Amino acid sequence: MNNTKDNIRHIAIIMDGNGRWAKKRGLPRSMGHRKGAEVVKEICQAAGDAGVKYLTLYAFSTENWKRPQEEVDSLMDLLRQYLKSDLKELKEKGVCIRFIGEREMLPPDIIKNMEKLEAETANNDKMTLCIALSYGSRQEIVHAAKKVAELVKRGDIRIEDIDEKIFSDMLYTHDIPDPDILIRTSGEQRISNYLLWQLAYSEFFFVEAYWPDFTKEMLNDVIEKYKTRERRYGKL
Repeated sequence: MNNTKDNIRHIAIIMDGNGRWAKKRGLPRSMGHRKGAEVVKEICQAAGDAGVKYLTLYAFSTENWKRPQEEVDSLMDLLRQYLKSDLKELKEKGVCIRFIGEREMLPPDIIKNMEKLEAETANNDKMTLCIALSYGSRQEIVHAAKKVAELVKRGDIRIEDIDEKIFSDMLYTHDIPDPDILIRTSGEQRISNYLLWQLAYSEFFFVEAYWPDFTKEMLNDVIEKYKTRERRYGKL
């Protein structure tokens, strides 16, 4: 059984419902995304207070590029602001910030600011905030498979040497423990191409609230419920 918060090393969250939150209030979708961005700071702080060492947030998927160009442009502008303000505030609080995903699809100025923030926070050790941007898990797995194939092709490893560890080492999250908990807001019950390999034995929690309404109390409620679950990893 999980009896202490110390057992929770990593929480992954699918931040869903920004657009529906805005629509419900007669607001443009962009306002929902802005409100959702504000919630990130509170949840990051609450996770750190609970002893969580890694928090991974699904911010923008590879599929999101298919949304209307106006919305994509609005999200990129919001990201620019977020990189310059909110994330810098987290930097001052000792949070290490990382990004995973196909960053080459993002605008060059955003990539530059992402790399700058990663470098500036690399030695922070209070907590690691990992943001999945332009991320898709199937694409990540294909990318990892190509890297393993390249190792075989170069003669660095043999086919029979390939195991779960070697494959995991090729993923974007190679030095991050697998999530103990997955939270998805908005009531939807699917994982939407998110951390498919890493979530193999995670505990899932589906919360009805839209992401802009998600609170630290809701996070702590999930943590308390998690501590009542027994994780057997396929064993009796």
